[in-house]
Amino acid sequence: MKSISLKSAIQLGIPDIIHNHGKPIKLSELVDALPMSKSKSHYIYRLMRILVHSEFFIKDEEERYWLTPASRLLLKEGHFTVAPLVLLILDPILTKPWDHTMEWLADDRPVSPFETANGGTNFWEVAGREPRVSNLFNEVMSSDTRLVARVLIDDCKHVFDGIESVVDVGGNTGTLAKAILDAFPKLKCIVLDLPHNLVGLEGSNNLTFVGGDMFEAIPCGDAVFLKWILHDWNDEDCVKILKKCKDAIPDKDKGGGKLIIIDMVMNIYEGDDNKAMEDQLFFDMAMMAYLNGKERSEKEWVKLFFDAGFTNYKITPAFGVRSLIEVYP
Repeated sequence: MKSISLKSAIQLGIPDIIHNHGKPIKLSELVDALPMSKSKSHYIYRLMRILVHSEFFIKDEEERYWLTPASRLLLKEGHFTVAPLVLLILDPILTKPWDHTMEWLADDRPVSPFETANGGTNFWEVAGREPRVSNLFNEVMSSDTRLVARVLIDDCKHVFDGIESVVDVGGNTGTLAKAILDAFPKLKCIVLDLPHNLVGLEGSNNLTFVGGDMFEAIPCGDAVFLKWILHDWNDEDCVKILKKCKDAIPDKDKGGGKLIIIDMVMNIYEGDDNKAMEDQLFFDMAMMAYLNGKERSEKEWVKLFFDAGFTNYKITPAFGVRSLIEVYP
């Protein structure tokens, strides 16, 4: 109920209305600003009551509502907004697979619950034919990438030492590549993605967009980036992708390149960080349901790296529940 209430608030634009009001807002002022029938205005009090209780908003002594740090992350124009992520996770296209888990478990075919719920069609095929899903997914990835780029450049800039060219696999609109180039203008960046994701995008002197398939070939560079890519795929497909990445970077006897992965490493947290572990478990279940993928432990990652022909790696926890993984040929 908390999640659905939050979705309703985002769809109604409540965080943005309060933010744009510039000060705590009365219930009557909020209702007047909402795209709704005034005959149902009394329901907004009940919606706000549960959202205040859940600490998404606060209510002052004068019965006025204001934003909390959590609801500021729901502003649609916020640089690091998570509003698209909430809307995507709670979209019927991603809630439907959970209603088909029993049917999926009884099926011997290597398909995901998403495919079971959609007549054999996978998520990428649905996103490719439904602009609404594709646009929402792209918004999620762009917002997440802006956050990752800031941490990468501020706290992990050493990963770019000795590198002259970078290939961002699945880089979509180039959010990460552009952020890297802003910080390191002498680099050359290539963004590889499926051709239909690159329509209308234009490169520059040191940024090139290449339409292609990572299972077929990856452009060459000193380093290859895989941000939140491999958890989408099963182990067999991951090894195929990793081998293509290895083919794209210089061998050890030619100076050596590296693969840079930003993804989760399960059970890496010391002590009793239950919240971090819970978040990782949630994502693991999501990958199971939507894509037939998974989150992996260090042991599982290492097996993939060695199976693909890599010889060494380094893991640095750096992005909340995700880690920076540098892999070497």
